[in-house]
Amino acid sequence: MPESFQPRTPNPLLIVISGPSGVGKDSVVQRMKDRGLPFHFVVTATTRAKRENETHGKDYWFVSDDEFARMIEENELIEYAIVYGDYKGIPKFEVRGALESGKDVVMRIDVQGAESVRKLAPHALLIFITCEGEDELERRLRERKTETADSLSLRIATARKELQRIEAFDYVVANEDFRLDDTVDRVRAIITAEHLRVQQRKVSL
Repeated sequence: MPESFQPRTPNPLLIVISGPSGVGKDSVVQRMKDRGLPFHFVVTATTRAKRENETHGKDYWFVSDDEFARMIEENELIEYAIVYGDYKGIPKFEVRGALESGKDVVMRIDVQGAESVRKLAPHALLIFITCEGEDELERRLRERKTETADSLSLRIATARKELQRIEAFDYVVANEDFRLDDTVDRVRAIITAEHLRVQQRKVSL
């Protein structure tokens, strides 16, 4: 006689929010925070100096070059990169602690970083944020007006290449102008659906 069905507690998810520059990844994650969604949002480690309005452990983990080098050598980073001359990376302890407590973990990283996470944690949930098309992406990048012409051209070319990496992801969500809450709702729906899967994802680091 078959065993009776027992309700189960879903496995916590490692959720990667990624996509090209200009699609609004930061805005999506910030709105998730503003709405008080029950996720652990990963804090990145960096070697850059702490600014006056920043808090260690909340905005970033501020570490020395030597400490960051130690973290690399001891394989304590999920992924890392040099950003404008400073190192940035995601400490494994940030993710491990939250997963062990049963909380879903959200991290926002670039497309290359997302692919690194997939290699390290094959069961991570990768969500690709995009916009209405390449022309719209270029318009958004140009309207920022925060870079030189050469830097802008490089960023646009990189973003176009990153759009071609969509097949490496599990889901794609278009972040349309002035519909940020709709985007967040779609991301939440994906997460809810993943928790209802018969074959659950299980992430270990």
